[in-house]
Amino acid sequence: MSNEEGKYNIKAVSRMLGIQPGTLRAWERRYQIVAPKRNESGHRLYTEEHVRILKWLLMKVNQGFSISQAVSLLENNELNTEPIQMEKEGDRSSILANELLASLLQFDEPKAHDLINQAFSLYTIDKVLVDILGLLLVNIGTLWENGKITSAHEHFASSILRSRIGMILHSFPHNSVLPKAIAVCGPGEAHELGLLIFTLFLRRKGFEVVYLGTSIADEDIYKVIDIVKPKFLFFSCTMKANVYETLKLSERLVESYGTLNVGIGGFAIDSLTEEEKKKYKEFIPGSSKGEWEKWIKENLY
Repeated sequence: MSNEEGKYNIKAVSRMLGIQPGTLRAWERRYQIVAPKRNESGHRLYTEEHVRILKWLLMKVNQGFSISQAVSLLENNELNTEPIQMEKEGDRSSILANELLASLLQFDEPKAHDLINQAFSLYTIDKVLVDILGLLLVNIGTLWENGKITSAHEHFASSILRSRIGMILHSFPHNSVLPKAIAVCGPGEAHELGLLIFTLFLRRKGFEVVYLGTSIADEDIYKVIDIVKPKFLFFSCTMKANVYETLKLSERLVESYGTLNVGIGGFAIDSLTEEEKKKYKEFIPGSSKGEWEKWIKENLY
């Protein structure tokens, strides 16, 4: 391993793992778990082995261990005695997501709830959110975009997940220091599955979120903003036909409310060209948890 060349900078590793660069630096400083090489400019470069170790530690944290406990396991050489199990954990979350997708496409509500129960019993809320429900969201979106499933399937899936997420959504206390946020589907949008998951992410962070769900009239959005006075407004846009109208509305809102930050996510945003993403970058928080956290932090104050 000592002769292996470093090839990933800290930003790349942060994106791969979905954690902040500051967290990586803290782990390195406190526990000396990896020693990234330095290039001529003094920047960290991580090897494949470093990434493997960090992924294993993150898996343990997602299973409920503290980082210090995970490091202790690593020092006891469990990394090399558990490689197959590590793959099985990843496979199991994917299998659960695929089984849940199959049950939703068959409109099998009891089985869907049973699988969701299994997920929450096995993993942390954050892991279920990202690795299972997030994967499910991607699969449903791809199938729907390609005409492989109907809007009825998407609505059924949203209904099931909305009921489950709703049970825990309001159980998280909000931080009174943090500003308010509004979450709503963009103009012409009725597909709210991704918006539900993102709203749960915000509530986990302590934000008080006014969740509006499917698209409402533009003038009504202005009325809600006048009442709530939020710092953030988040749109979900899944249909390419609605993406430019959503972007234009976002521009009008930012122009009307100087302190309002608008973020847009969804399959339609992901389908924009790189040039378009650069043009509208102020409205695009990204698609990973790490990117969401960075965008919110940059626009918080």
